Amino acid sequence: MIKTIPSLLTPPEAEKVLASRLKTLRLLAGFKRSTLAKRAGVSEASLKRFENSGQVSLKNLLRLAYALGKLEEFSELFKQPEAASLAELKAHSGASIPKRGKI
Repeated sequence: MIKTIPSLLTPPEAEKVLASRLKTLRLLAGFKRSTLAKRAGVSEASLKRFENSGQVSLKNLLRLAYALGKLEEFSELFKQPEAASLAELKAHSGASIPKRGKI
């Protein structure tokens, strides 16, 4: 089983890794599917689908993570890059974020 999510994984492979991790956390917590589904406010069918196929909505994934005490792990996702120097920080502090992409 793959333990990490390196950038070489495809999205379907990453889905399956996350689903496997969630199932492992559920079992380590001693929860049946019905228990976790109820605590998270998701249907048991949605939880079963996620564990078996990796398919889940973002809303349900966040609810499941919250119910397992893992929501804070999402705080690093899409985090803005840190400035490498004081000059870079000053340059970016006054810059506005574009409203549209150029490419």
